[in-house]
Amino acid sequence: MKSLQNIKNFFSNLFNVDESYDFTMSDETTSETQPEDLLKKQNIYPSLDVNLDYIHARYNSLINSDIKIRNFILNAKGKQFKAFIIYIDGLVDNNSINDFILNPLMLKNYANQNNAPQVISEAVANNISVRKVKKFNVVDYIYECLLPQNSIKKINSFDELVKDINSGNCALFVDTIEFAFDIDIKKFSQRSISEPKNEPSVRGSQEAFVENLRTNTSMIRRSVNNENLIIENIVIGKSNQNNCAVCYIKNIANSSLVAEVKYRLNNIDVDYILSSSELEQLLKDDPETTLPEILSTERVDKTCANLLQGRVIIIYNGSPYALILPVTLFDFISSPEDVNLNYHFSNLLKFLRGLAAVITLLLPGLYLAITVYHRELIPTELLYSIVATRVTVPFPIILEILMMELSFELIREAGLRVPSPLGSTVGIVGALVLGEAAVSANIVSPILIIIIAVTAISSFAIPDFSLSFHLRISRFAYIILGSLCGFLGIGIGIFIHILTLNSLKSFGVPYLSPYSPLSGANTHSYFLKPVWKRDKRANFLKSKKPITQSKISMKWREK
Repeated sequence: MKSLQNIKNFFSNLFNVDESYDFTMSDETTSETQPEDLLKKQNIYPSLDVNLDYIHARYNSLINSDIKIRNFILNAKGKQFKAFIIYIDGLVDNNSINDFILNPLMLKNYANQNNAPQVISEAVANNISVRKVKKFNVVDYIYECLLPQNSIKKINSFDELVKDINSGNCALFVDTIEFAFDIDIKKFSQRSISEPKNEPSVRGSQEAFVENLRTNTSMIRRSVNNENLIIENIVIGKSNQNNCAVCYIKNIANSSLVAEVKYRLNNIDVDYILSSSELEQLLKDDPETTLPEILSTERVDKTCANLLQGRVIIIYNGSPYALILPVTLFDFISSPEDVNLNYHFSNLLKFLRGLAAVITLLLPGLYLAITVYHRELIPTELLYSIVATRVTVPFPIILEILMMELSFELIREAGLRVPSPLGSTVGIVGALVLGEAAVSANIVSPILIIIIAVTAISSFAIPDFSLSFHLRISRFAYIILGSLCGFLGIGIGIFIHILTLNSLKSFGVPYLSPYSPLSGANTHSYFLKPVWKRDKRANFLKSKKPITQSKISMKWREK
């Protein structure tokens, strides 16, 4: 009987699931008086043990594997002090820590001997050299003699010090000193400078921004080569406290524009920002619109050209894109290749891009309006051809267009998400197979396939991805308006669209400048003038130096 019970229990435990354990997440919403928030408000203590305990608690060093704390005895002029350094492994140069921090501080070298020459300063008064012995001060001695680093700061706030440690600095704490030495020894892996991937150029620069902030600012400073170039750092975010650089040329950019940009950046109250795209959405004048109001670029030459025009650049650490502001609608249709070509060729390409924007926005809606409401506009032979191809199609035109538009958007998205070697294959094969199969199955007409293909190709001619997205979204609105009211509906849509464009501003600059409001024929416009006639900056930027060159720039021709 007992063996039977054991067998029964064995199979019961084997197949039954114990449902008595039910895991639920506890509510751990932080309050404003949480101890972690109080820690951030402390200043550095003169007691080394207290500072060490604080650092251990702040960084959870018992469980954080990359937080390195090194305790040692510091030798200075025959005296010994307890000290420790803290850094994050992987963000610093370990050789610099060993050779230029621990070595001079710990070893009893000649400079640290008690019988070494005293630190003196020489003053010349009445042509007589006077030798004055300076009283020994451990702080000055460490700062001036023992730390051979080019970037050292004295910081007495834990909050500021922790921010620098998180970015790759090393902090030195010494007993009896109520501040820490913040030593810059950053060194971490990063992507090397490469060619622009999303904004290619034939004759332009082949340098693109990377994710490291200082690398990006160094490329800008090297290209601009002007001592009036200002690069200011502003910290954004409460949790990650990431740096962004505000770049402008002091004697060119409008002071009110610079002040407005810094005001908006300093008044962004968020927990964290991970990319410049998120920052762009927080800086827009009208966050609800799908129209881009800030230009994003990965090109160094394009960024520097806008800097010299009087615009402000924002570079966010960790993002390979720079934000250019203010901008107008026509900046999104311009390409960085324009300034590298003869102005005749550039203006032809600008015209084609403008035409592509109109086709992307209106072509499917116009086709729908004409075939449904305004057939008299179609030549008779073409009308017969369209009717003949649609005889076997069971769906109305509006449903055909929506099906093909959605299918193409799916193919486009699939081509972006699959691995790179398969992306072009998915796009080409998917479009060909889908279009051919849809026509053979009499689901759509061949003329509609042509309309959708021309619209898709035109959307790829728009240089800016954000503007292309806006046109693709707005195209569906024009399709619906064309199906409801024909040309009247499309006309109403265009009227509302233009009113919307007129109402927008980008950091105080009207979105349709210089055409609405009209600001003169000799200013910056959509079509380029010859290089020798580009003697003025855009007047809607209100820059401090409106003149860029003399009236006669090619003076060699005047001799």
